[in-house]
Amino acid sequence: MTDMVAETLLADPGTFDGAIVIGAGAAGLAVAQALAAAGVPTQVLERENRLAEPWHRRHENLHLNTHRDLSALPGVAYPAGTPAFPHRTTVISHLNEFAEMHRVPVEFGIAVEEVSFNGEHWTVRTSAGSRRVRHVVIATGRDRQPFIPAWKGMKDFAGRIVHSADFGAAKDYEDKKVLVVGAGNSGFDALNHLSGAKTGQMWLAARNGPSLLPKRIGQIAVHRFSPFMARLPVRLADWAMALTQRLVFGDLSKFGLPRALSGGASRLGSDYTAIASDDGAVDAIKAGRVIVVPQIREFTRDGVILDDGRTITPDIVIAATGYRTGLEPMLGLLGVLDGKGVPLFNGADSDPKLPGLWFTGMRPSIRGCFANARIQGAAIAREIAGQRR
Repeated sequence: MTDMVAETLLADPGTFDGAIVIGAGAAGLAVAQALAAAGVPTQVLERENRLAEPWHRRHENLHLNTHRDLSALPGVAYPAGTPAFPHRTTVISHLNEFAEMHRVPVEFGIAVEEVSFNGEHWTVRTSAGSRRVRHVVIATGRDRQPFIPAWKGMKDFAGRIVHSADFGAAKDYEDKKVLVVGAGNSGFDALNHLSGAKTGQMWLAARNGPSLLPKRIGQIAVHRFSPFMARLPVRLADWAMALTQRLVFGDLSKFGLPRALSGGASRLGSDYTAIASDDGAVDAIKAGRVIVVPQIREFTRDGVILDDGRTITPDIVIAATGYRTGLEPMLGLLGVLDGKGVPLFNGADSDPKLPGLWFTGMRPSIRGCFANARIQGAAIAREIAGQRR
């Protein structure tokens, strides 16, 4: 516990006149550092026993889809020689270095069970008791809980069904027939890895076409242009991404991929769908290694029946079907979540009926989660510091 936190608790033993940050991922660490720099006493509660636990658990092939130079937290640079798109182990080291450098006051092994408001302060009920506080910042992440739909017959399927979060290693799929369900960022990430493996036939079940950008054009990482794209009006950013997709990949509807319902920038704000990144998947589709098919109707013991009545026989089904925030038990009585558990506001926005409640890192961004963590953390810290003054 920092001296500033201790002094604040002594001054008012009933209510902590600062901020409790729930979650010690990139967003939580960034906002905690920004709050401390703004003079706001801060506590960070993390349910896991170490930093970056989700990164430890993800598949061994995982890399950032955002460029190294745009994915660093304040004051910490990636080591010399780090690839343009850092591996998950490098990201883990980065988060730990940031927490150590800024002495972020993280309390590990504390699960937050409920957050409630009494009109003057917030009560944070945890596995280690309750705390009263003026400000609560929720930074538990939008991908906290992998989500797999309850497909008819899936329990009878003799093959394997895994979520894309548990992808494993590409070599695990050698000589296997694989169905990837979902043409979003996670689905293309899986296909990018599988395109370099010696798999059997692959299928992609796509309900909607993706907003898809290449990872690189020549030697240039496309994500380097994200700060510029983020400043464009949404409709212009939609047009720029659609034009890039068409010029680089051609008409993918010729290969069965449905057209996207709306533009990539629009979907970030409307249904929180991240932009997909290609690094080999499109070539595999064009070569026929990946066949685009309709959605799943139901499973049988030996296969999958598709919406058009066809049956395919994958050995492994990868559900790239998204995540849920898992915030309902913690916040469900406050009326701040939509039907999928996503907060209705984020960043420096707040609800005047619930002063002191903030969210960060709960929406995808053109810039990427690390750049967004810096921006939103600084904005929230300014708001809280201003209110305390």
